[in-house]
Amino acid sequence: MLKIANQQFSSRLLLGTGKYPSFDIQKEAVRVSESEILTFAVRRMNIFKESQPNFLEQLDLSRYTLLPNTAGAKTAEEAVRIARLAKASGLCDMVKVEVIGCDRSLLPDPVETLKASEALLEEGFIVLPYTSDDVVLARKLEQLGVHAIMPGASPIGSGQGIINPLNLSFIIDQAKIPVIVDAGIGSPKDAAYAMELGADGVLLNTAVSGAKDPVKMALAMKLAVEAGRLGYLAGRIPEKNYGIASSPEEGMLPS
Repeated sequence: MLKIANQQFSSRLLLGTGKYPSFDIQKEAVRVSESEILTFAVRRMNIFKESQPNFLEQLDLSRYTLLPNTAGAKTAEEAVRIARLAKASGLCDMVKVEVIGCDRSLLPDPVETLKASEALLEEGFIVLPYTSDDVVLARKLEQLGVHAIMPGASPIGSGQGIINPLNLSFIIDQAKIPVIVDAGIGSPKDAAYAMELGADGVLLNTAVSGAKDPVKMALAMKLAVEAGRLGYLAGRIPEKNYGIASSPEEGMLPS
């Protein structure tokens, strides 16, 4: 089970809800993914119950945990204000802190992310900050008391996959809270690789919503996350420089 704060989840795939070709495709992709946590950008929708966004109206919200994100924020103050708006809707008390520091690369601002996370923790939020693959920043966020760390595999929506597995592995090895790889996943192999490194989960959006067949890709990502997790738990063989016979040589008949 994936444990975040006081909540437990069977699925380790977190799914974004933006940019799908249609609401019907979006709904079916969510269903086949078996994701239990869905994320959405608060600034792009009216989340109050009397005027819910269309995709929420089409889902049985009792089956999902909603993870609003503060996409669009460029300062800690903006991120806190967006998070408060999400909490006021009554839909959730968990938030993905996202403070972008570079408009071109869309990489997060480490200083503002720390500030926003600290402020929201003081207000009682369950805080999941989106960060770069900065090992020291991840440790500082954990020391603040965040409930999970969400380092990017590569820039948001780039589909480049994991460009710095060493840093990700450092973050995973030192963390005592869940590490959820977020941003840049392009294919099922990327999701499986993240899980093989020991990540506790994967969050993705564009890799599914932008695929030629989002529903099939959602299923592929589900299976990749499961396979990667099993591979990590099974323990892979060490890499060697030379070939080694897979059959034992003892007891073989002479040629």
